[in-house]
Amino acid sequence: MGDVIVKPADADTPVQSFPERLMGIFISPAETLADVARKPDFVVPLVLIILLVVAGTEVFLHKIGFEPILKAAMEHSSRTANMTPDQIQEMVVKMVPYYTWMARVMEFVWPCLAVLVAAVVGLIAVNSIFGGKITFKTAFSISSYAYAVNIIYYLIALTMNLFGDPEHLISNPQNPTPTSVGFFMNPLETAKPLLALGGSLEIFTVWNMLLLAVGFSVASGRKAKVVPVFLTFFGLWFLMVLIKMGLATLG
Repeated sequence: MGDVIVKPADADTPVQSFPERLMGIFISPAETLADVARKPDFVVPLVLIILLVVAGTEVFLHKIGFEPILKAAMEHSSRTANMTPDQIQEMVVKMVPYYTWMARVMEFVWPCLAVLVAAVVGLIAVNSIFGGKITFKTAFSISSYAYAVNIIYYLIALTMNLFGDPEHLISNPQNPTPTSVGFFMNPLETAKPLLALGGSLEIFTVWNMLLLAVGFSVASGRKAKVVPVFLTFFGLWFLMVLIKMGLATLG
């Protein structure tokens, strides 16, 4: 994973349109992210991502909902082994409104939070560790366009909600798409920490980190190299995976 050489853009070079930038993220990411750094913009990609998340969440809530997922989880939990089916159903009914409310809050909050965290990490890494100098708006814009690869993920998730097997989502809700190792694991036969690890080994997560590394490198004028920036994000991701596995052990 070497550094990609991008010629500095001339002052008179026209700024790419959003459709050009969106397509460029997939076919020429270094050039596109250099253009984003030259003229930061984050509103349109972030709004598009949020709309897709909202669409996928609402389809899930109307087609499947949390009731069968919570019921299946409680029926296979050691904590509810002594409860009768009626007691489990009563608890599920009480929990569904809370989970539904949280899902409708997080469909707006999660994309913004994911982009914000990556922007802050990249900003601190470039300005404090690698000797570069970028603004928060630039960092947030780079993070927004890097996260835009998840548009494919959310389209896959929406398709799975519409046409996929609901039984898979009910039994393995943490891994709704075949883009992670966890999707192919049996949650009833796999240890929870291993299932958490499998769910974290996800194509679009790695792709996002690669784009963040390229984006912050070009935004810093190559003072921050691609590999060290990638390893910064990878190290934090690995720490979160370990925490996730630890929490799964306690679950």
